[in-house]
Amino acid sequence: MVFAKQLREGVRRGFITCSVRIWRTARVKVGHRYPIDEGAIEIESIEEISMQDITQELAVESSFASKADLLKVAKHGSGENVYLERFHFVPGL
Repeated sequence: MVFAKQLREGVRRGFITCSVRIWRTARVKVGHRYPIDEGAIEIESIEEISMQDITQELAVESSFASKADLLKVAKHGSGENVYLERFHFVPGL
């Protein structure tokens, strides 16, 4: 799982603990760890949500200024399914 460079510091510091992704199918699994910089993120939960569930508040929680900004980054490939992932950073892996 890849994060845009401008988001990585927030993930490492624990300020960003969720991400919205638009994929064909879920690409991460609960309990698995995915490398990022000097550690990894561990997935706590993943749920399929609708586009209507993406609110301004969720965008800000994900470290975006607006829902429109989040949607510009969230889409990966030809996917149409929307997933909300919650995670935490694990240092030193």
